[in-house]
This record gives sequence, C-alpha cells and structure tokens, in this order.
Amino acid sequence: MLTLSTAGTMPAFAEVPAAGTIPGSFADLAEKLSPAVVDITTTTRVAQVDRGPRPVLPPGSPFEEFFRDFMDRNGGPGGPGMPPGPRGPERSTALGSGFIISADGYIVTNNHVIDGADEIRIEFLDGNSLPAKVVGTDTRTDVALLKIDSPDPLPFVHFGDSDKMRVGDWVMAIGNPLGQGFSVSAGIVSARNRTLQGSYDDFIQTDAAINRGNSGGPLFNTNGEVIGVNTAILSPNGGSIGIGFAMSSAVVSRVVDQLKTYGETRRGWLGVRIQNVDPDAANALGLKQAKGALVTEVPEGPAQQAGMKPGDVILKFGDEAIDDTRELVRVVADTAVGTDVPVVVYRDGKEQTLKVAIGKLEETTLAAAPGGMEGPGQAQSDQAQVLGMTVAPITDELRQQYQLDDSLSGLIVTAVEDSSDAYSKGIREGDVIAKVGQDDVGSAKDLRAKIDAAESAGRNSILLLVEHEGGPRFIALNLSN
Repeated sequence: MLTLSTAGTMPAFAEVPAAGTIPGSFADLAEKLSPAVVDITTTTRVAQVDRGPRPVLPPGSPFEEFFRDFMDRNGGPGGPGMPPGPRGPERSTALGSGFIISADGYIVTNNHVIDGADEIRIEFLDGNSLPAKVVGTDTRTDVALLKIDSPDPLPFVHFGDSDKMRVGDWVMAIGNPLGQGFSVSAGIVSARNRTLQGSYDDFIQTDAAINRGNSGGPLFNTNGEVIGVNTAILSPNGGSIGIGFAMSSAVVSRVVDQLKTYGETRRGWLGVRIQNVDPDAANALGLKQAKGALVTEVPEGPAQQAGMKPGDVILKFGDEAIDDTRELVRVVADTAVGTDVPVVVYRDGKEQTLKVAIGKLEETTLAAAPGGMEGPGQAQSDQAQVLGMTVAPITDELRQQYQLDDSLSGLIVTAVEDSSDAYSKGIREGDVIAKVGQDDVGSAKDLRAKIDAAESAGRNSILLLVEHEGGPRFIALNLSN
C-alpha cells in the first residue's frame, strides 16, 4: 500500500498549535486541509480471456435461468448452450489518494496509484469530480504529478520541511482508506530516515493509521504543512498495525518541481561504483575514521574525466561531508546537472580535491558499468599461499577454466581456507584480486611485498580490490590471521 502527500498555500491558522506541542483537537486542522485532499479513481482496460463454451442445458431446466444470469455476468453475449462469442475488454478500477499543490490544479500522488491507467478521475470532498492527465512520474520515489483543469481556483496545501520533524512530533494523515472516502487519522513520528528498498529513500515512520487507499495521500504536521507522502505499510495482514511510512517532503518536493518543469526527473550523476568504509578498510587505508564512500570502479563518465581512481575515498562533496554511500548518492542526485563540484578524496595517505562536472543520470545508466582492469603483463604461473588463499597469475588455461572476461588481469583465487579471514569476508574460488590498494598486482610476490609494506607501516589490514560475481568491491583482510 502506498500514499503520497504535499502541501499547498493555505492561510495561517492562529488556532493551530505549533509543531511539537500536544494539540487539544485536530478538528480545525482537518476542516481546513480536507478540501485540498482528493480521492483518485483509475480505470484500466484489461484484455478479455475466452472462458470457453457455455454448458448445454435441456430447455425448461430449472438451472437454465440461473446459468443465463451467471454467464451473462461472467461470460459474454449469447444464450445458454451457445459459445460466448466476441467480447469487449474488461475494466479494472483502483482507488488511491492525492493532494492539490496549486490553485491551477496540480496534484501529487503515488506512481503506483496511476501506473498503467487509461483513465484517471479526481473526486473532491464536496463530491464533484474531474478527469486528470499525467504530467510526469518517477518510479524511483513512487511519485506522480497529475493536472486537472478547473474553471475555478482550487484549495491547495504547501510542503513543509521534513528535516525539522523529530521523533515524537504529532502528525495527521488524510486519505481514502479502503475506499471509504475522506478519512483522518493522527499519530506521531515514530522514526526518521528509514530506508525500504530504494537508493533515494528517506521515509518518515508513523503510527498514524494508514491503510490501502491512503496511497498518495499527505502526512501533515500540526502547522498544516505536508511533510510526507504516505507510501507503504508494514503489516502481516494488509491492514494498519501502526507501522506506516511516508516519503519525506525533502525528497518529494524536489521530484515534483522537476516533473512540473521538465516532465521528468533530472538527477545528478557522478559515475562511480562505491561501497561503505568499514573499520578494517579504514585501517588498511590509514584513515582515522571509518567514514566516506570507497570508490571500487570508475567507468567512463564525470568522475573518470576528473581523475578519480578506484581506491579513492570520497570524504566531501561540495560543502557536505560524506559519512557513507547513501549520503553520497543523495547529495549527487540533488545536484543540478552541469554543476562543477569540488570533491575531496583521500588518496595515498593524503587528501586532494578534484573538480567534477556532474552529468545527468539516465534510467539506463548503472552506478558503474563492468569494465576491464588493465594491469601488468603475464607473470609466473606458480601458485602460492597468501592470507589463507591460494592465488596464481591469470593464464589462458585459468581464464578458460574460470570463464573470466578477457579484460581481467591480476591474481586468480584457486582455493580459500574455510577458517581464513578471506573466506569470512566473502572471497571465493574464481575471484580475481585486481589491485592491492590502488596498485595493480600480477604475482604472489607483488602481493607479499604489499603485505610487508603494510606491516612495516604499522597497519593491521590490507585492502584488496576483488572482482566477484556481483562486480568489483574492496575487501580489507586482517594481517594478524
């Protein structure tokens, strides 16, 4: 179940309590805001399936009338005992919620509410209804922007600042739960910054009752501002158990602005594959804190043109410090396409700043497309035991045996001890060690030299770039094992 919410220009309410205080009643707030919340009904044409011939019944049979009524409702033209004949398409309907964000008729809802619909109809609190058309949709955040043409200015609501909401603040939801029409529920913010499944998720968790049909409806603060769009519930039976999720207005408002301006979203694109920095990786790199986004691959794109390399740790993007990969994905996506952004990376024990011209994220663009690793030429073919792994330079025979891409170079892992740190961290037979830190590796001798250098520098772990089934990733192995 999913729902969206936005806020529009409503007059200030002196009688409404300030956000964070305990309201004596939500009645005044509900009365003021309800006219800007709408029910959404969609109709989709579904191709008919021929259910086969009807049963043949003797004339005058007591079941004749029963089967006629039943088959006319569920079959097609023709009488009892006759084949169904040609039938038109069936229609399926769905219900959801939405809210008006401008006097000229822009409406926000969930994408899944209107996805695939042939007809969309908007019903207002007073019972009137109007057809709507789709302006744009964003599947990544499940947001859709609709437009209706009304002869009169419409009531609307405004977006508020979801970042100012705190756990425990009062919130109110308005929508069309289970098709019962306009309904109000209230609760508190139960948690912030929840992630369900998307890269751009920033959900507010609430215990306000949210059910099927609330999808696309607004979650208000006590100032009457939309701070979230009700989008999902956690439930074993499909009904509300007090765990609902609303996509934050910080995310939705930006998406809506782009849909309104361009008819599509235009997110920034850096062009790297990244992973979080764990304590072992931080130690191997010489970082004081396990923060930042560790670059595992740099395909052709903005980051590569700026000189970024695998093994760089992105510490700062523009004016914003980067704690983890989720933070980096968010700030990059929010950056205007074409903007030159200073990016601070940690490389070879010191920080340096790269100037990156942010590109446009296309739907077909992957975080980083698989690419080849160029390394040194073929080295000795002898296998060696290193850190609980049996490794060897890649030969034509091994490349064929493990079905390796021709572009891969480095050391092939031919065995891993079950008790080793390498095994516990996911390294398996057939993986390729492409780099140690940011340096290519072509022999066991190269790898041992890097290990000796790390130990001489007082480090307890070493960072390996490993080509695995899911793509390249950095793995820090403990040197004390």
